[in-house]
Amino acid sequence: MADPKGFLNHGREVARSRPVEERKKDWNEVYVPGSLLPIISKQASRCMDCGIPFCHNGCPLGNLIPEWNDYAYREDWAAASERLHATNNFPEFTGRLCPAPCESACVLGINQPAVTIKNVEVSIIDKAWETGDVAPQAPERLSGKTVAVIGSGPAGLAAAQQLTRAGHTVAVYERADRVGGLLRYGIPEFKMEKRHINRRIEQMRAEGTRFRTGIEIGRDLKATDLKKRYDAIVIAAGATTARDLPVPGRELKGIYQAMEYLPLANKVQEGDYVTTPISAEGKHVVVIGGGDTGADCVGTAHRQGAASVTQLEIMPRPGEDRAPHQPWPTFPMLYKVTSAHEEGGERVYSVSTTHFEGDEDGNVQWLHLTEVEFIDGKLTPKPGTERKIPAQLVTLAMGFTGTDRENGLVEQFALELDERGNIARDADFQTNVPGVFVAGDAGRGQSLIVWAIAEGRSAARGCDRFLTGASDLPAPIRPTDRALMV
Repeated sequence: MADPKGFLNHGREVARSRPVEERKKDWNEVYVPGSLLPIISKQASRCMDCGIPFCHNGCPLGNLIPEWNDYAYREDWAAASERLHATNNFPEFTGRLCPAPCESACVLGINQPAVTIKNVEVSIIDKAWETGDVAPQAPERLSGKTVAVIGSGPAGLAAAQQLTRAGHTVAVYERADRVGGLLRYGIPEFKMEKRHINRRIEQMRAEGTRFRTGIEIGRDLKATDLKKRYDAIVIAAGATTARDLPVPGRELKGIYQAMEYLPLANKVQEGDYVTTPISAEGKHVVVIGGGDTGADCVGTAHRQGAASVTQLEIMPRPGEDRAPHQPWPTFPMLYKVTSAHEEGGERVYSVSTTHFEGDEDGNVQWLHLTEVEFIDGKLTPKPGTERKIPAQLVTLAMGFTGTDRENGLVEQFALELDERGNIARDADFQTNVPGVFVAGDAGRGQSLIVWAIAEGRSAARGCDRFLTGASDLPAPIRPTDRALMV
């Protein structure tokens, strides 16, 4: 165990952020580089090495949190990295992007601020890269079996790395021009610099994984042809069908899905554009949707020089403390102030968009909304609360409804869907088509990055067993497992 009195002697400290006015002028990560290492040993010492570590239940990866907290406390970074990688292929991704359900389940969090598990995690992996403790793990021998992975988001990358290390020859197909999926083009640079993806890809290439970018299965290459080429296939194409807002005026220019807006800003950082084709500069921006993707749009608009930014959410504002119906160790819905929200803008809750209004050239200019309230369990407009707000750029960040059906992948494979529109799979993550597996949001629906990686690892085990008759790969979750929430 770490310091037995650590949680008594030290309060919670988190990574320091750069000043708002400084970071809004660039696209670098918002945290002060190197600010964690001087405090992280004390923070790791707050872990109580509980008899029953509920943080394990909060995390679908089953991360060995008390173990690597102890190593971090002792500053044994090599051992900490080994324990961290035992359950997580990409801790530098989760340490930056995961909302940390493990911290919500931390036993210390019953009556004190929880252990900074996420900060300890990212400190360990950043130190591991710095000291060379992250090295390629090429297989000792090849199986002679081939696997195609469709999609290079966290689920696809995790499945590909596990299967490559098991000795199979793996090719990852990505329809975008670069590897990474939503990690590459859906997550802004200020949340995770893309160098973290690039060096993982180089590690995977050194291990033997092959990458095929700019190829969309279903359009550029038929699924049936792909199946003839490979012994097994893992579909990790995500849930990319965005929820739309069918209200009058939706056809006006200046209204975009978040995933039409955010990737272009990332492409500027990649050097593909000098300026983004969709810019918030000088415009009144409205972001519809109160989740993490909405916050990403807010932060992006700030950096592009928006005149104002307003974020709308149809649900009431969450509380700052756990609600009685969301007790520890469940993941509570709390009022969250992200780095993007610290940078400015207005957040409006319990409102619904009624229609958009444009100018004579068909450009959106105003958004009309009304306040809503729950009546008999249904969100109902409140009479007399209608108003309009300026809106010259609108982004829709209302979530996703399922995997892409327009590219033909589902139909060409003849895949069965479940009642929620996701690709159905059995206990081994195998679809109704033998040898075709599904991992991540394509099978689970929109979820967190830790669930995506856990799904990729678990689907890899099912695929490995299909190919060889047995598997030593870990499977942290079952397809039916769900987050620890009520």
